[in-house]
Amino acid sequence: MAGSNGKQKTVRGTILSLIVIAAVAAVVYLFVPHDDHAPDLKRVDYQVELLGARRAAAYPVAAPEGLPATWKATSVRYQAEQGDRWHLGFQDPEGQYVAVEQSTQKRADFIDDASQGGHATKVTQRIDGRTWTRYTGGRYDALVAEGPKGSTTVVAGTASFTQLTKMAEALKTS
Repeated sequence: MAGSNGKQKTVRGTILSLIVIAAVAAVVYLFVPHDDHAPDLKRVDYQVELLGARRAAAYPVAAPEGLPATWKATSVRYQAEQGDRWHLGFQDPEGQYVAVEQSTQKRADFIDDASQGGHATKVTQRIDGRTWTRYTGGRYDALVAEGPKGSTTVVAGTASFTQLTKMAEALKTS
């Protein structure tokens, strides 16, 4: 019977150790500050890339003009080898993502990629003399318009259609 007393002490010690560890973990969790909001994205200056894209692309490259400073440019790239693909990403004032995408790539493939699987709806809207079609159902909602010289413009993102429309209204090609 001497062996069972030793086992009881081992079990009791293990349980006490677990209680102490749980208490320490709770204290650490409660008193160590933790930040639950997304980190602030760095603002990028896209003017140099925009000038380069406008010189190189076979179509008029669009970028927003007149947006409030609360719209933050977060990413930019021009890829000539991928159908003169222009990308300009923004964080809108509500913290949502909005991207301007342009390309001469095959229209259906480009729209699918830019909207991340969106499908055309029957809803269209006129913005600055152009007809834009709403796309939904993908990772992003999107506004899509045919552009000059075989290009397609997509304004897509996690933002509302109101914000996507604001971006499309701000786009200028010169």
